[in-house]
Amino acid sequence: MGGYSVFARYYDELTANINYKKRAEYFHEIIRKFKKTENNILLDLACGTGSISEEMAKLGYDVIGVDNSQEMLGIAIDKKFDSGLNIQYLCQDMRYIDMFGTIDITICALDSINHLFSVDDVKKVFEKVSLFSEYNGLFIFDINTIYKHRKILADNTFTYETDNVYCIWENSLNKNTDEVKMNLEFFELEENGLYSRSSDSFSEKAYSEEIIEKLLAETNFEIIGKYGDDTFEYPSATCQRIIYTTRCKLMKEGY
Repeated sequence: MGGYSVFARYYDELTANINYKKRAEYFHEIIRKFKKTENNILLDLACGTGSISEEMAKLGYDVIGVDNSQEMLGIAIDKKFDSGLNIQYLCQDMRYIDMFGTIDITICALDSINHLFSVDDVKKVFEKVSLFSEYNGLFIFDINTIYKHRKILADNTFTYETDNVYCIWENSLNKNTDEVKMNLEFFELEENGLYSRSSDSFSEKAYSEEIIEKLLAETNFEIIGKYGDDTFEYPSATCQRIIYTTRCKLMKEGY
């Protein structure tokens, strides 16, 4: 799992192409399809700089955002102060989350599951979400596919340029494990007209659908929806993102 110590400063600029409002509305539509109750407590797992947390709060959810990066959460909290939305942020590793009670809905977006290094780590996250989900609570998450890792990310290099920073993003694919190591070099324009250089690195690992679905079954989740590329269509062989909608079947005390 990456620390995002440098990347956090530029994350929002470099992901400006992501329509967070549209993504939140997509999750909202999934939720309404499978859960009719109002005033739901929603956990945004690996919430990053809080962009989706903000949009989900605007849609009426009582949002708790969890992330392991203090730098990311610092930006999220600044957004909360600006918007005035009542979002609670916690700095926790998603493998070891500790909630105050049960959660109605958990979302984990933008390939955060792929940042887990091992099958054991993925299972730890699923176990924790299951533990803190209410009975029949929803767990919605997306994953980058093996196809995306092998054919799109692969050993490719990407460049990004904004008014404030120039970024070179270099990938290195391990074909045996489908892990992509990512090295980012940032060149930030200073007031004197010169550029300062900094770097960050992290990895993403692609997991097969068979592994993900086995782990879900082992942690008391029932798959109720499986979609490709932010649609409501079944994933194709060349889709880059799979969205799982699952329901927790673990009975809690008091039910």
